[in-house]
Amino acid sequence: MASGHEQVVFCSDPESGLRAVIAVYSTALGPALGGTRFFPYASEEAAVTDALALSRAMAYKNSLAGLDLGGGKAVIIGDPRTDKTEALLRAYGRFVEALGGRYLTACDVGTYNADLDVVARETRFAHGRSEVYGGCGDSSVLTAFGVFQGMRAAAQHRWGKPTLAGRTVAVAGVGKVGSHLVDRLVEDGADVVVTDVDAAAVDRLLARHPQARAVADTATLVRTPHDVYAPCALGGALDDETVAVLPAEIVCGGANNQLAHEGTAQLLEDRGVLYAPDYLVNAGGVIQVEDERHGFSFARAEAKATTIFDVAVRVFAAAESEGVSPAVAADRLAEERMRSVGRLATIRLPR
Repeated sequence: MASGHEQVVFCSDPESGLRAVIAVYSTALGPALGGTRFFPYASEEAAVTDALALSRAMAYKNSLAGLDLGGGKAVIIGDPRTDKTEALLRAYGRFVEALGGRYLTACDVGTYNADLDVVARETRFAHGRSEVYGGCGDSSVLTAFGVFQGMRAAAQHRWGKPTLAGRTVAVAGVGKVGSHLVDRLVEDGADVVVTDVDAAAVDRLLARHPQARAVADTATLVRTPHDVYAPCALGGALDDETVAVLPAEIVCGGANNQLAHEGTAQLLEDRGVLYAPDYLVNAGGVIQVEDERHGFSFARAEAKATTIFDVAVRVFAAAESEGVSPAVAADRLAEERMRSVGRLATIRLPR
């Protein structure tokens, strides 16, 4: 109750094995949009903690991206490789439908377009569906594009030019988002070094970009000389130990909730590392999913995602002028919009 969330829903369907948590942080700007994460949490407490943090971040992300959407998130407790079934996904869809449009769901870690197609058999409020069903397809494409725009903005702020050419970028996690980000970086002329817990993902990446280098694990990666660090796996990547050894001048990646605790942003600032707030730069995916609600146009969504560059430039400038970290500056901008616009916003549910 102290977290500030509007609503937290516990979902249980013993027949299918569904155990899930849906967290709605805010509907001030509109219905709460956020993905569904399918993950083998160690405990129910860990699942709730993740849902609360992710849903709050979605509210700030959607606000800063200029979308008329609030923030929410769902987590399904289990191993998607063994526990994901049609019955479970449809049971989950019925819980989403029961919220009547307060929460709009989409893909996240462990869920894919095809899964949302199944969820959508039970609810009107499943987005990020397959293109054959009129959906936007793989939202990781524009997520990576947005991260790249944020990285270009950070490069301009730090080095005077909006390019990564000649710079070394260390990418932790080359799954859906990280691999697309590497495509952009290589095209821009950057040198790339990567790692991933999934050896097959690394092999696929190196087959496409043999000029990239791979190291054994994240602990090795963060100690490898590089200019930009891009966390693109799970949250909490920027803990005290990592920040202490990072050689990077910029941190900009696709992972959600990268800061291990509230003081991490200041630790990065104290070390002279420019941090691009994760929920700012990884908003390309939610922009892509939101566009699906209006009859999807990739060109229109991509054009909207290019504005991440401009917002990032604004955040870095505000942080510098106000003497705060970019994380604080981004929060202030997001909260300002939620206060000024959200007071007048109403939820418009699909008919």
